[in-house]
Amino acid sequence: MTMFQVLPILGYAGCIGAILMIAVGRSTTAGSQWLIPAATGAVFFIFTLVTLAQDGLIQFWVNHTTDFAGNQVWFDLIIAVTIGFYLIAPRAKAVGMPLLPWSVAVFATACIALLPMLARVLWLEQKSAH
Repeated sequence: MTMFQVLPILGYAGCIGAILMIAVGRSTTAGSQWLIPAATGAVFFIFTLVTLAQDGLIQFWVNHTTDFAGNQVWFDLIIAVTIGFYLIAPRAKAVGMPLLPWSVAVFATACIALLPMLARVLWLEQKSAH
């Protein structure tokens, strides 16, 4: 298997693990929940920079506009990011985060901004609970 075949499998395995932990009610230690989206966001940001350096910005567009499979992945991404923002927004407002700058960042970069947004919400919630 190539690296390009292994990386999606590893990502999917991590996703399954996270979803199952959430589904069965296990989460990180209280007070450190923000670390998971923060670390995931940092790793994903670095991965994105490597991808940009390797393939260039235009390749993202090419991947999503070449065929129906690319279109499907694009629609899945924008739907998932919209759902995520919709669910995080009320909590962000409740802890005083300005939504407009975050919405622009999420619109422009999808999960690259959504993960730090979630981390910030969780951190602010933890801070206000003390």
